[in-house]
Amino acid sequence: MKYCATKKVNHSQNSKIGVLISNLGTPQAPTKSALKVYLKEFLSDPRVVEIPRLLWWLILNVVILNIRPRRSARAYQTVWTEQGSPLLVNTQQQAVKVREQLQAKYGDDIVVEFAMRYGQPAFGDVVDSMMKKGVDKLVVLPLYPQYSASTTGSTFDALAADFCQRRRIPELRFITHYHDFPPYIKAIGDKITQHWLDNKQAQLLIFSYH
Repeated sequence: MKYCATKKVNHSQNSKIGVLISNLGTPQAPTKSALKVYLKEFLSDPRVVEIPRLLWWLILNVVILNIRPRRSARAYQTVWTEQGSPLLVNTQQQAVKVREQLQAKYGDDIVVEFAMRYGQPAFGDVVDSMMKKGVDKLVVLPLYPQYSASTTGSTFDALAADFCQRRRIPELRFITHYHDFPPYIKAIGDKITQHWLDNKQAQLLIFSYH
């Protein structure tokens, strides 16, 4: 096996800590062809569908990928924005806010980026970029408060698969869950309270963990 080396590394630059935020992913466009590419990658993941591979390959390629992309494209078209996919836009904005907060407190030795488990930006490209900036300690935060094999576990699989191809890997901390982290609970509670105050006419508030 030929391992990939990180190119253009400046060994005289300061050691940096990287924070990599990850989310599920999104198609590149709300079209049938883009959805077919995205769904094939997503639904081919054995973490997502845990049935015998040969049986699932037949179901996926013969049935699902010939029916679902068109339907899913229509659904995506109803939420797509001028900036692109809402999930991509919102995740990017989250990364910007986290970067601003951490760099204000710790300085420029903190590098914050985001990647998608399926689609773009991919883990490999983002990790490459971070390591070129001097990151040698990496914190990975999947944006799923509670652990699930099909989301958090799959994210770890993708990251580990990328690291298996590298000569040099950073120190790694992978956050598997934070649903019971008191500041997170308080932040969610404060947001719900404020929403309730701002929408007094509402009769029902639904809070989803999905």
